[in-house]
Amino acid sequence: MTQFISFYLPQFHPIAENNKWYGEGFTEWTNVVKAKPLFHGHYQPHIPANLGFYDLRLPESRRAQANLAQKYGISAFCYWTYWFGAGKQLLEMPIFEVQKDKSITLPFCIAWANHSWEKKLWDKKGNKEVIMEQKYLGEADYKAFFYRMLPLFKDSRYYRIDGKMFVCIYDCLANQDVKIFIDTWRNLAKQEDLGEFFFCGRDSASRNKDEILSLGVDAIYNDNIYNIHHNLSLISKMWLYFKRKFLHLPTVFKYKEASNYMLTDDAKDENVIPVIAPNWDHSPRSGRKSILLHDCQPEYFYNLVKKVIDVVEKKKKNVVLIKAWNEWGEGNHMEPDLKYGKGYLKALKAAIENSEFKNERYS
Repeated sequence: MTQFISFYLPQFHPIAENNKWYGEGFTEWTNVVKAKPLFHGHYQPHIPANLGFYDLRLPESRRAQANLAQKYGISAFCYWTYWFGAGKQLLEMPIFEVQKDKSITLPFCIAWANHSWEKKLWDKKGNKEVIMEQKYLGEADYKAFFYRMLPLFKDSRYYRIDGKMFVCIYDCLANQDVKIFIDTWRNLAKQEDLGEFFFCGRDSASRNKDEILSLGVDAIYNDNIYNIHHNLSLISKMWLYFKRKFLHLPTVFKYKEASNYMLTDDAKDENVIPVIAPNWDHSPRSGRKSILLHDCQPEYFYNLVKKVIDVVEKKKKNVVLIKAWNEWGEGNHMEPDLKYGKGYLKALKAAIENSEFKNERYS
């Protein structure tokens, strides 16, 4: 049976750094609730439904998320992990609290978000000021990172593929040290008698597939959320550029059309893990500079899930990544909202069970 692993953003609780950069009490919700429609029919803001405006400091919130995900067919959460070097780590609290909470049975794994933070990440003004730099400090630093995460790797709930611990890397080509990181962690896993790692590096339409695989990763994951852009005519691309540059309008694609390009032909390859998304709208973070998918109806997502299942069921590794469980600031979430309710979750479950998904009022 196909396994669906969903990326998970741990940004929903205050930390000292965000308080300093963006104001006291800042979380992802701060920009989510301020979002406004940018054109007629634009769905914003996205308001959470069943789980509400949760705070990840609360065990009840973490448990409710895991229970909901399991009920509708999510196999594991893949937590974005921020290790900047020299012991500096941010937003690590949720996954370590989940690891301590044995009442949560949903498996988990990590994805190293190895990129610097610029203020524009949560600032619509597009401020490119680097507020937290990603550093690559060599083997000793990667060893410290490994031992910080070791309690997770030792947990029986840590998600594995073919018995190997699953770890995603956001940007394998960011620095030549990434290969040292991979080699270091592989060696340490053997020393600690943990078995092997299954490393998976991010790519888009396999454009850098061979180069990424040469670093020693086991697979790539193809992040093709708006791959439709690369399949447009030159005239269409010029028109989008004109609207963005001179009319200051966001770049908009219809989800129904864009979803046709999320799966590339090589999704059938054993060393490629496909990525699917139920929706995408970056405007809460970047306003009119955003790229977004419009009219993201759950039945369209249902059709996409059916397609990806047809592809991966023919492979030895029946794994699909979902982008994402709770990226609310990017309009990218499986979690229920007031417009569609549990629509995306119900669509996923119906596709997994090969049952009909009815276009009805979502609840």
